[in-house]
Amino acid sequence: MTLTRFSSVYDAFAAQAKATPLRPLLNVLPGTASVYGIDAGEITYGAALSDVDARAQRFEDLGYMAGMRVALLLENRPSYFLTWLALNKLGLSVVPINPDLRKSELSYLFSHAEPVLAITTPQRLADLTASAGTVPVVCENTALPHPGPAGSVARSLEGNAREAAVLYTSGTTGNPKGCVLPNAYFQIAGDWYRGLGGIVSLRDEGERMITTLPVFHMNAMAASFMGMLSVGGCLTVLDRFHPGTWWDDVRTSRATCLHYLGVMPSILMKAPEGASDRDHCVRFGFGAGIDPKLHAPFEDRFGFPLCEGWAMTETGLAVHLTNNTDDRLVGASCLGKPTPDVAIKILPEASDHEGELLVRRTGDAPRLGFFSEYYKDPEATEKAWDGGWFHTGDLVRRDDQGRMFFVDRKKNVIRRSGENIAAVEVESVLMKHPDVLAAGVAAVPDALRGDEVFACLRVDEPSAELAYSIAEWALDQMAYYKVPGYIAFVPELPLTATQKIQRKLLKELALTRVDDPTTITLTHLKKRQVA
Repeated sequence: MTLTRFSSVYDAFAAQAKATPLRPLLNVLPGTASVYGIDAGEITYGAALSDVDARAQRFEDLGYMAGMRVALLLENRPSYFLTWLALNKLGLSVVPINPDLRKSELSYLFSHAEPVLAITTPQRLADLTASAGTVPVVCENTALPHPGPAGSVARSLEGNAREAAVLYTSGTTGNPKGCVLPNAYFQIAGDWYRGLGGIVSLRDEGERMITTLPVFHMNAMAASFMGMLSVGGCLTVLDRFHPGTWWDDVRTSRATCLHYLGVMPSILMKAPEGASDRDHCVRFGFGAGIDPKLHAPFEDRFGFPLCEGWAMTETGLAVHLTNNTDDRLVGASCLGKPTPDVAIKILPEASDHEGELLVRRTGDAPRLGFFSEYYKDPEATEKAWDGGWFHTGDLVRRDDQGRMFFVDRKKNVIRRSGENIAAVEVESVLMKHPDVLAAGVAAVPDALRGDEVFACLRVDEPSAELAYSIAEWALDQMAYYKVPGYIAFVPELPLTATQKIQRKLLKELALTRVDDPTTITLTHLKKRQVA
């Protein structure tokens, strides 16, 4: 089934449901059901279609119509997907809400996105009501009100171009940007996943995926859900990652594939090895950010490959870099080679091999499958597409064989004495030290050099002696100017819900710790070696 022949996500779902009504679409494990207070078990495509159509009718009867938006804070419950499909049937768009947002962040989202309704859980009803202004807020499975005053605010477009969701980027500076995502964005994602091949091959029957990634993130909506929908597969979404019961959940769900974040393999590898390590049905894992030194050992221990990839909320899966071929590099942070439908440019063009990644689709529709725009920010939209290429803000390296390697976010570059230092590169090296469990690197001001490298590290037994040992070790691993001039041991790094480092908070943490007496100063060790 080719999803792009349908005008909406709902139409694609309904066609699949009518073709395979008895197959399971969503699966709720007992642990997740207990956390959320919902029923465990599978929801078939046929049952889901009946539920979705009934929900859509209730919305329509109350005056909800195309172009309106509804905000959803439902965590990883199956009702999130069912509500999205119901609203999509009527031409409405959803605004997923990160459960970690608090009052000021929620107030901004409501005023910026202009939804006509917010649906949430009983636990968050008061929080959202206090921040929603005139927007009505209700709990799921309660009576729906008439739509609020915002009305239809999405652009009046038809078919695949019609808005399906507005996802807000986390951002490192300023307010989050609202990425307007059309129906084509999600349908092309399903097509892409189904046709990817290599070690990431979805089957047309019996495919079952498990993920812990949050539904407010593009991965769960566009990759996990649309990927399974494209082959009539079943999706198990956990409430969160539970290391102690992860493999039990994988076995119980009968998962044939899974999505991961870089932190997950690191945690799973710390567990004692056992006879049940390969007692599962998983054929592959798909994710990003695995510690390179754990990549091969993880595959050897658990018996399936982990495919690393790159994408952004703005690009969706219309443009994606994936290390999925049989000749892939393992343990090298490799993103593979661009596919024929992906055009790549690296700036500055004089270097060709390292710089900012610019992307677009080949052919006469370079933006097909991308986000439509940053809502209420046409200047930012045009700046991102300057010169007809989408400027990712990511720094990459390309080798002589055309393989791509992620270096860092452009804004995370530390400028020390004229040298550009990628924070992610330093973090990757530090993570290779046997005592380092997690590493976050940021710039702090230096009166002489402009910036200095500040490392926040998580270790089991922090000490000044260990800091010196790590720095001395690092001097043998990378150029002296990249080695941390300061090391602060921290209990945890500031992470997003998707386990990425919150760069703004890390920067703030580094600035507060630079003069802390517990921070170890190592700048005197950083000296250029003379042959």
